Amino acid sequence: MLILRNIDRLFNKKVKREIRFHFLFLFVACCIGLPGCQKRMPENIITENHFDSLELASFVEADFPFITSSLDNRNNSKSLPQNNVVSRGIIFPLGADSYACFDSDLLRWSVFWTDDFMTLTGMAQVSYSDFFNKRNSYPVVLGKQKISTGIYPGWSLGNILYEDPRSRIPEDRPYTWGPLEPNYGLWEGIILNGEKAYLKYNVGKTEITETPGAEKFSGGKTFIRSYQLEERNDDIFLTLAEITNGLNTETEGHVTIIEQEKDTVTAVALLNIEADHFGWVVKDNRYISLKFNAGEEILEPVIISWKGAKNGLNGFEEFVSNYQVESFPKLEDGGASRWPEEVYTKGQKSPDTASFVTDQLTLPLPNPWKRNMRIMDVAFYKDGTGAVVTFSGDVWLVSGVNDDLDLLTWKRFASGLNEPMSIEIINDEIYVFDRLGIQHLQDLNGDREADFYRMHSNIMPQSMETREWAADMVVDPNGDFYIAKGGALNAGPKISKVIRDGFRLGSRYDGSILKISSDGKRMEVIATGLRGPYLGINPKTGFLTSSDQQGNFVPSTPLYAVRKGDYYGVEATAHMVDTPEITQPLLWIPHNVDQSGLGQVWATSDKMGPLSNQLIHISFGRPGLFKILIDSTENGMQGGISYIQAHYPTPVSKGETHPIDGQVYVAGFNLWGSKSKGVSSLNRLRYTGQPDYLPTGFEAGTQGVILDFGIELDPEEVAKIGNYQVSRYNYNRTSKYGSGHFKRDGSAGEESLPVLSAHLSEDRQSVLLVIPNMVEIQQMEIYYDILSSDGYKIKDGFYFSVKEVNDIDLEKSGFINVKIEKLTFDPEEYASNQEEEIPTLEKGKNIFQTMACAGCHSPGTRTEGMYGPPFKNLFGSERKFEDGSTTVADELYLKESLLEPDKRIVEGYSAEMPSFVGILSDSDMESLILYIKSLSDLKL
Repeated sequence: MLILRNIDRLFNKKVKREIRFHFLFLFVACCIGLPGCQKRMPENIITENHFDSLELASFVEADFPFITSSLDNRNNSKSLPQNNVVSRGIIFPLGADSYACFDSDLLRWSVFWTDDFMTLTGMAQVSYSDFFNKRNSYPVVLGKQKISTGIYPGWSLGNILYEDPRSRIPEDRPYTWGPLEPNYGLWEGIILNGEKAYLKYNVGKTEITETPGAEKFSGGKTFIRSYQLEERNDDIFLTLAEITNGLNTETEGHVTIIEQEKDTVTAVALLNIEADHFGWVVKDNRYISLKFNAGEEILEPVIISWKGAKNGLNGFEEFVSNYQVESFPKLEDGGASRWPEEVYTKGQKSPDTASFVTDQLTLPLPNPWKRNMRIMDVAFYKDGTGAVVTFSGDVWLVSGVNDDLDLLTWKRFASGLNEPMSIEIINDEIYVFDRLGIQHLQDLNGDREADFYRMHSNIMPQSMETREWAADMVVDPNGDFYIAKGGALNAGPKISKVIRDGFRLGSRYDGSILKISSDGKRMEVIATGLRGPYLGINPKTGFLTSSDQQGNFVPSTPLYAVRKGDYYGVEATAHMVDTPEITQPLLWIPHNVDQSGLGQVWATSDKMGPLSNQLIHISFGRPGLFKILIDSTENGMQGGISYIQAHYPTPVSKGETHPIDGQVYVAGFNLWGSKSKGVSSLNRLRYTGQPDYLPTGFEAGTQGVILDFGIELDPEEVAKIGNYQVSRYNYNRTSKYGSGHFKRDGSAGEESLPVLSAHLSEDRQSVLLVIPNMVEIQQMEIYYDILSSDGYKIKDGFYFSVKEVNDIDLEKSGFINVKIEKLTFDPEEYASNQEEEIPTLEKGKNIFQTMACAGCHSPGTRTEGMYGPPFKNLFGSERKFEDGSTTVADELYLKESLLEPDKRIVEGYSAEMPSFVGILSDSDMESLILYIKSLSDLKL
């Protein structure tokens, strides 16, 4: 203010007013960082990601108290219960080289062990630093197993249960998956406070909090469980251990001991509780349980368990007598920040070279924790702050998402999740869907980190089958959740029997779409019969869609408009005795166009130009985004799709529209086989305002097909019928992987159709292709090569399904003076006039790329990230098959592999290749074989 007073002395009133105004503007601008003022930028801003040179820390972080994982204890210690599997396990490194696994479905401690940890061989774990490694297996305990309980509830009401009370459907199912009935036991979640994690759950109406620990003493290592039990309306029972070779039991006061073979004992001590509040229950020298009497008092008992040599009992009793009980903290206050550091990156904005471009949000790699980031999904707060979830189990916040992406600030928010694939933000609260269920991540103290991993709903069962993904979650306008569960594919490790080609016995709802009420308490089956579904929903209308993965029973990639009661044709995931008629998809997508579709996203803004308020399909395999068009017929809908040309640095999985800039943001990472070899990225699909040349609408009917482009077209080029190629075919839905292409009479191949004439609409924006013999067909393809009125060459393809054929109202569609007299042709005569194709090596190389072979097979020797064997030196080599037989890879074998890929499976690989029957002509196959031969060191 001294400066302002000096200005007053120097100038007249008018000048003073102007100077004061400009000075104040500059002063305030500099304070708040308006344009024109120099702002202080943080140091060490990351501008690029280099996955090939990343130095990563272990998947298990030393200072984070838990991970979530399945655990396979089928081959347990002989003195402990057998076949002891856990699907929804929470694994705790307890210190003192001790570990424990809590089963959140049965509210039990399945196993406590010492010394070595466990194998990190689950899908997310094994690929954490080996980005393309899919050869997963179930994690198993490596150390010495000490204390365990079997597959039954950890807590009981009324009478103690030593068997699984959950319904087993069908009865021959080897394992039952899913939580206890909520009125019996309800998992609430994990609260982090300091270095500890606290488990919260209800048994009946009793609220229980506990935290695990471990300590050493002269005779070994103890497992310590500290509890807080609220008011108990009834007696409740806690089973602490099961010993299968118990010989004798001794109980005295607060200690129970079971003697075992070889002078071994299991001892359990109870501290910090008076005798009139509890009682021991020991059965058959096998089960050790505690009864906590009904009462209003809050109890805080501590249970110390130990297994060791009998001569160590004195040391155990001394340890127990000297143990200092700690009081429970106020958990509702939240804990101290674990990750206070922020990481800064600068995005890479693309030049406006097309109507749609992709800007890249540079990831926080490297970061202080040397943590990997393989992003699966993205969501946004109302203020535009983003949240991403990684397949490795982390959630990050990203702020500064503006037009220039010049300073992105990344903050770790949560960790320890089990293969999460979905994130949603509802009323500015984060929800994720992982194998444990739908978790509400709550920040209790405002430090932008999750303190309470609250289980919003685990009502959906989850098997250990590694492909029964917690695949997707979307939210409708009412706040209800829709989730998609992967089918239990016959891939990866085995824990259940094969029930159909390509499938094993998963949970009761694998391969299904389920509706979960907004409060998480009710579940409704919406659709079944899916292999690998991923969802999309219009957040304004609730219109629900789903893709599926090509494979057994799924001939190619479909996109469904989902309705309650739909059945989509995968017998293994029908979950009903009498299956209804198979619901046909909105559209099919050819294998060479997209061999692996994932989520869908609505561009729910008016800022995306011709994509505004449109449905977008997301391709993992190609990868990239597709614009979906819907043609409303008299009795339903049929769809078409075209590719949005842009740069996609990695596979794409999920997407979301930004609430402020209105652009579509998409995330994805690589693992399962994609044409892209990038590892992970977060991108913005941005509309630049330049002209777009994709179709904006289509209509298929008796007279042919109308494509509306929304821009003026060149009349002369549109009228040339040689500028169009049209084909159609059907698929066969069988138990085999994928499908070839078949004509309407069932013979192998595609049917080429002539364009009898082509017409331009009155507004010069739509093209009518007069096509004869229009009928219902699963797949049609139109390739066009025309010009816009501004001279832009429009060369592209459009792919659609014809589910219903009605007359097109040509006048209403803008073709006022078009008269169509002939709509028939002789297909044999037309086919005979087609020129015979000559096989060439160059054509074979092109087929290798366009038919998606490159997504699974390397032209070199690479096997990393590939589903199929490499092609380098394949020709002439000896092939060894699963049954032990061998053959030489000559031309006959290569042709057989293209037409009957599941006839002989190469050792070490799975039957995950579709047949090319009817897809590749003889000339195509000869060309592809020429290309494969060219990759061999042998002479042709």
